[in-house]
Amino acid sequence: MKTPCINFALLFAAAFSLASASAFPQAEQQEVRHHGMMHASDTHPISTTAHLTVAENLSAHELLLRIGPLNLPAHTAHDSLPQPPTMWFSIPFNGWLTAYHPSLVDSKGTVLPNHLLHHAAFFNTARSDFLCPDREEHIFGAGAEMNDWPGIPGVGYRVQKGDRIRITAMFDNATAQSYREAFLQVRVAYQLANQGATLKNVYPAWFNVMECGESAYDLPAGISSKTGQFKLAYSGKLLAAGGHLHDYGDWLVLKNDTANQTIAALESALDPAGQIISMPIKLFTGRGGIPLHRGDIIDVTDAYDNPTGKLIPNGAMGIVVGYFLPDDESQFSTLRLPEDHP
Repeated sequence: MKTPCINFALLFAAAFSLASASAFPQAEQQEVRHHGMMHASDTHPISTTAHLTVAENLSAHELLLRIGPLNLPAHTAHDSLPQPPTMWFSIPFNGWLTAYHPSLVDSKGTVLPNHLLHHAAFFNTARSDFLCPDREEHIFGAGAEMNDWPGIPGVGYRVQKGDRIRITAMFDNATAQSYREAFLQVRVAYQLANQGATLKNVYPAWFNVMECGESAYDLPAGISSKTGQFKLAYSGKLLAAGGHLHDYGDWLVLKNDTANQTIAALESALDPAGQIISMPIKLFTGRGGIPLHRGDIIDVTDAYDNPTGKLIPNGAMGIVVGYFLPDDESQFSTLRLPEDHP
């Protein structure tokens, strides 16, 4: 499948320089140490060096989150590496998060290969996900494709001061080179609520081939495909769509079965070894977004071609993620979780 599309991730990545937290001369910094418990299915060791720092650049309206340092020996799979523990930080303002710009660097600010990141995920523990209400709201994710989430004028993800963001991250290193003191850093652009402008509230939509279960699944040898299905509980418009695949992943398709409409077809860029280089992001704002209706059946399908001749445990994911602008936001008030929720 060949689908012409603009790789917005590369455009946005070129627009931002890489820097450490010390490059924020006006920053207010907080350090968040190890907390929490890894998922029961995780069997890898836990890093004793990795921690989270959060720097706020007040003049640029940007947060800089850094997770590390981690030492990544050559030829080491993610399940053998000491991984960061689950971490949290608290939103320090009332306003909107408007864009996310991830990258990998070392302690000197040298850019590292994207492929060292297996995946990272941010969850707002104050809200439940509108597609999977039994789960916390998944607000940002990154993998080896290292896509930016671009800012869209007039819209943002609403946050309240004190909202707790849970972060999980996993690294690996299949290369022949070792890397010391690696960091994942994510620049998060924001707009404050007390500065006059009011943004429309968008919600992250994560269409996962595993639906509301664990995202990773075993990748069989050869050509394979998996489909997940969602029945929408709300009407609104999808403003953008990007994707996440693992190595050997060829493409993702998001389809409205009810309307017999292909919403997005996203083809990966792979290197000669089948490793993910990039995934495209498509914006639908030029046509006002793609209308979706309550009761619509949405399918998400991935496609893989695993040439290794063997099954790869937890070797695949297939996720299309986008910005959803609801027609009636009052219905989303029920997604706010009580402060004492477990």
